[in-house]
Amino acid sequence: MLNHACKLLLMIALPLPLMAGVKADELGQDGAHRHHPLQDQLLHEKFYSSWHMPDNPVLSCCNSADCYPTEVRYVDGRIFARRREDGKYILIPSQKVERNRDNPDGRNHLCAPPPSASLVDTVYCFALGGAT
Repeated sequence: MLNHACKLLLMIALPLPLMAGVKADELGQDGAHRHHPLQDQLLHEKFYSSWHMPDNPVLSCCNSADCYPTEVRYVDGRIFARRREDGKYILIPSQKVERNRDNPDGRNHLCAPPPSASLVDTVYCFALGGAT
């Protein structure tokens, strides 16, 4: 289930007609693609539940419905992270990169809505792993 801050963010960021077309599983409530490996679930949940946006610390990065380990690519000094729903590599704005806390497992982590939930490639938070 999305937390209150995520619901507010989606309500602000989405036009109403688009919001009406978003399926429950795309928001992470039921779809199997939204689940974390069992061995990482508790570790990630603890990390995500206390993570706040680097550029707006009063807002949550959301939760395990929006956050997940990911792969990255570097292009011309910029970071692109792989969105899990469609495999697209999206640009990570520098202000969304976490610099004040370590991630739980040394992997890259992305918090972003599914592509159907936004007209633009939105990033809530990103943590760069040590093994990239």
